[in-house]
Amino acid sequence: MRRTPSTVLGRGQAPTEDDLHLPRPPGVIRRFWARHPLTTDIVIAVAALLLSFPAVAASSSVADGLSGWGVGIAIGLSVIACVGLVWRRRIPVRVFVLAMLPTLVVEVGFAAAVSGPASLIALYSIAVYRSVRACWTALGVAAGVLAVNALGYSLFDPARAGVYVNLAGSTIVGLLVAALIGVNIGNRRRYLDALIDRSRQLVIERDQQAQLASAAERTRIAREMHDIVSHSLTVVVALAEGAAATPDAQRAREVSRTVAATARDALTEMRVMLGVLRSDDGDADAPLGPLLDASLHDIVEAARGAGAPVTLTVSGQPTVPTAHRLAVLRIVQEGITNAMRHAPDATFIRATTDYTGEGIRITVENDGVRADDLDGDGGWGLTGLRERVANLGGTLAAGPSSPATWRLTAEIPPEGPHA
Repeated sequence: MRRTPSTVLGRGQAPTEDDLHLPRPPGVIRRFWARHPLTTDIVIAVAALLLSFPAVAASSSVADGLSGWGVGIAIGLSVIACVGLVWRRRIPVRVFVLAMLPTLVVEVGFAAAVSGPASLIALYSIAVYRSVRACWTALGVAAGVLAVNALGYSLFDPARAGVYVNLAGSTIVGLLVAALIGVNIGNRRRYLDALIDRSRQLVIERDQQAQLASAAERTRIAREMHDIVSHSLTVVVALAEGAAATPDAQRAREVSRTVAATARDALTEMRVMLGVLRSDDGDADAPLGPLLDASLHDIVEAARGAGAPVTLTVSGQPTVPTAHRLAVLRIVQEGITNAMRHAPDATFIRATTDYTGEGIRITVENDGVRADDLDGDGGWGLTGLRERVANLGGTLAAGPSSPATWRLTAEIPPEGPHA
């Protein structure tokens, strides 16, 4: 039985032949045989039986010293061998042994007539449905048995030694022809099966790769959407609350204008990001988040405008690739946003970026962390940051550095996998 190949990326539903768009097998008869194997084997068994009876009758009429019961046994073995051909696809070796059984019972000439068609078809079936090695092994064993049978009868009847040798040789030649035909067809069959199996595997891998790519793209979109919307809305909420709380109308109008500017910047970022998604010639690995003219100072100033006590320290030369620059912006942005959301009473929010020859180190820490915020691994924002940093070959850690202080730390090598 041929094994079903496993896929590279995991188990998947094997595509049908219609999915592979395979051409139809040529010929009506071949298509019928392929769809009805049992019917085909029964027809072959009946044909082999009909071809065996004339040969058995002719050989029994000239066989010397062969009694009636011997002829009956030979005919019975011939019938059994032909009936066994019905199972030639499942157990071809056993069927061949059954077909060659008369060579151990009767003399070589009569045995060749009894097992002729059945043995040829059975040996052919070994080559097609089992393996080439099994076919040659079966042929070698059968040739050895026929040679021993011919030698034994030649010793008892030296006058007919040439007849026995010729009959054994002709039978071996017939088996050799059947083996060669079976090897040729069997190798072609296995080659085509391997091509079809490989095609099925490629179709499964293609579908899985498409699913993985779709999932990765959804993750990227969700990450960028969170970075844009979460930070902007946090600043807008803080500004709106401040505008509502102040009694100074002039100050409230200024805050409202800042709210509008922040919202417009967020909308602009969203439009640019959606434009990248709709572009057909864009790089699949290009960051979706637009850099625009944004900088760390813009992020800090927006947070300060919302009343957050944010300070920024930058050391080193900030000359890095685009993906690294966007990662630094998003990490600082997320750290400040989380501090504004979860530590509203913080007395300080310190953001530090250190550019060195060994990479980039970003730290955002704040005090005023509430006790219920000290547990858990963070929300989708930190998850997105970990994915972004991991894509650049870096690491990210977030957690309390003291009972009342929260620290976000990221380290990015100078040249990551996607730099």
